[in-house]
Amino acid sequence: MMGPAHSLSGAAAWMATGAVAAGLGDPMPWPTLVVGALICAGAALAPDLDHHAATISRSFGPLSKAACKIIDGIAHATYNATRGKRDPRRTGGHRTLTHTAVWAALIGVGCSAAAVYGGRWAVLAILFVHMVLAVEGLLWRAARVSSDVLVWLLGATSAWVLADALDNPGNGKDWLFTQPGQHYMWIGLPIILGALVHCVGDAITISGCPILWPIPIGRKRWYPIGPPKFMRFRAGSWVELKLLTPVFFLAGGVCALGAVGVLG
Repeated sequence: MMGPAHSLSGAAAWMATGAVAAGLGDPMPWPTLVVGALICAGAALAPDLDHHAATISRSFGPLSKAACKIIDGIAHATYNATRGKRDPRRTGGHRTLTHTAVWAALIGVGCSAAAVYGGRWAVLAILFVHMVLAVEGLLWRAARVSSDVLVWLLGATSAWVLADALDNPGNGKDWLFTQPGQHYMWIGLPIILGALVHCVGDAITISGCPILWPIPIGRKRWYPIGPPKFMRFRAGSWVELKLLTPVFFLAGGVCALGAVGVLG
């Protein structure tokens, strides 16, 4: 799928998580719900850091372009080192390592650890990156006509304000993980969810997605998971723009109402 649909599906997925949490008797404080949705929307773009033309590869100027080359090289090397007998040869790493559940888990756990042990500045850095990506994904038309500096300023301002909101007692820095030293441990969850939602979104397109790597399927370690081919569609097609995008928007709104108790 394209960036806006990925981001919107990520936000909707976190709203659904909030609705489930409320139904289980552990509702999210509103800052956790809002911040998690924005992080998830940004994280739903992150797996495409292996492609030079992707939104995330252009979002942070030379830094993200350099990161793209490194990640693409690592992904390509990992593919070549682990491919099965029936996996085809590739010339790049797009839709390989960063499009797996393993990668999602590693990134999410790494960000949780950074938030717990790195303190406020680590939290601010995580929020800044994902706020910029959320702006690029959810407000892509406005972001395209704005300068990168303006988007970065919006991301930095949002990160600072939202971190202050979370830090207030009862506002969610200790949601789900309540023991001393566990503040912000939950922050990896929307990152994992966003990456997985991205993979599922790509899986329903023509190319499929190797979410289950390194589990071998049909003598392939990089088996492109997806529905039957007649149910798949091209990225950016009318199915995505006219059908799935409104569904994500509506589902996210309904789940948000459930998460705050309006539908409870």
